[in-house]
Amino acid sequence: MVEGRDIPWLLRQWVERRPNTTFLIWEPFDGQSESFSYAEFSAEVERVAAALHKNGVAFGDKVMLHLDNSPEFLISWFACAHIGAVAVSTNTRSVARDMTYFADHAQIVAAITQPSFAKLVFESAPNIKFLSVTDNDAGVPAPVPADVPHILFADLRAETSPCPTRPTDPFADLGVQFTSGTTSRPKAVLWTHANAIWGAQANVANMRLSCDDICLCFLPLFHTNAQSYSMLSMLWVGGTVVVQPKFSASRFWDVARRNKCTWASLIPFCVKALLAQDPPPDHSFRFWCPAVRLPDVEEIYGIKTYGWWGMTETITQGIVGDIEQPGPAMGIGRVAPGYDIEIRDPDGNHIKPGERGLLYIRGVRGVSMFKEYFRNPEANAKAFDAEGWFETGDVIRMDEEGNLYFGDREKDMLKVGAENVAASEIETVVMETGWIEECAVVGQKHYMLDEVPVVFVIPKAGAPENLKDSLIDACRQNLADFKVVRDVIILDDFPRSTLEKIAKNELRERLPTIEA
Repeated sequence: MVEGRDIPWLLRQWVERRPNTTFLIWEPFDGQSESFSYAEFSAEVERVAAALHKNGVAFGDKVMLHLDNSPEFLISWFACAHIGAVAVSTNTRSVARDMTYFADHAQIVAAITQPSFAKLVFESAPNIKFLSVTDNDAGVPAPVPADVPHILFADLRAETSPCPTRPTDPFADLGVQFTSGTTSRPKAVLWTHANAIWGAQANVANMRLSCDDICLCFLPLFHTNAQSYSMLSMLWVGGTVVVQPKFSASRFWDVARRNKCTWASLIPFCVKALLAQDPPPDHSFRFWCPAVRLPDVEEIYGIKTYGWWGMTETITQGIVGDIEQPGPAMGIGRVAPGYDIEIRDPDGNHIKPGERGLLYIRGVRGVSMFKEYFRNPEANAKAFDAEGWFETGDVIRMDEEGNLYFGDREKDMLKVGAENVAASEIETVVMETGWIEECAVVGQKHYMLDEVPVVFVIPKAGAPENLKDSLIDACRQNLADFKVVRDVIILDDFPRSTLEKIAKNELRERLPTIEA
């Protein structure tokens, strides 16, 4: 299925067969929209690829892409693939502590970013060969800080030297994405070109897409959802992807209707915001994929919905619904073609209908499953058992008819909007203040964001009088904004479970749902 194919091969197919078909439409919040045909986009990619090569980026080198959604992100990602470099796409909400870790762990040799992040990236990766900076922040013109040495991205796009070619290699490394785990440091998930080719095909089959489809993409391109589900799907069929800087409820319908978008991948946060608006008079959407089936959307907008489940490590959906047989409300579907799943109870037995258990999934490493956690042999050893089963850390429920529903996270994870957050990472920052004897971070249910982090603490003698504000400030300085605790609750002691572990379930029960 993947032999003789990689990302440059796939882009080349459409340049040869549909050169004038629009691949990318860029819809910035300010200024005019911009479109790129397959031929125009490929020419941009080749120029930037040649410039990367000229500036010393070689096959297998890691290049950090710290960019919001933009044409520059996509051009850079494909340029890395073209010369066999590895695109390390990082979350643009990350703070300095995160960025230094990303740069060091991935061993990056160069970085591409935008003016608002230039100083952060430069200070986080001082030993790279070069830093390239765009002239805009997701479409808004902006100057590069004067004290940051850099190459203008416009100069990369203007390169005239020939672009080197390389043999097609499906098993060459393609990209790294950092995903939150159970430890205080995210793991670097490494994809091959074969992973991307597999994901593109599987997405198209699961969603029944064609070259006539137009995808509206506003989720961040540094994440799997937008990178694989949206962008790679459209690339596989020779379709069109409409990219916005981020989700905007007020701009959603204008962009979708003007570009005749036929489908979109969303998260519940987006759907809730859209449902608060009046329905549009008309649209071209065939379906939405908001992670679960939502009959309310179907009734109000006349748009089909169905669910799915996937993660960075699975490239595409391991569990998926069906546009013709979407299943029950809030369902996520059934096992997707190309994967095996098992749902096991605490004793390791397969669950029966009506029960819930921990999800395991199996595929082919480097094709339908990620290649490895880069530079993390301990995590790789723990991730897969002797039979190739990958423990996802997610709890799944099955109803009496075999339909699957998402339960919760076995690995002490929080779901804040679209972001997975490890409680232990926040707990580390809280404990490093030196003010706290013991702490526990849990998720408080939130009407819009699913969960927000809250920390319970036992203070040490001499802790600041304004402890709540001081701890929140410490989190703001050391964590991305979505990881900052929303509340600090002081206790004399924690409820305990077996082996004196903090009973986090009891702490969660103390927190009322945030309804507004």
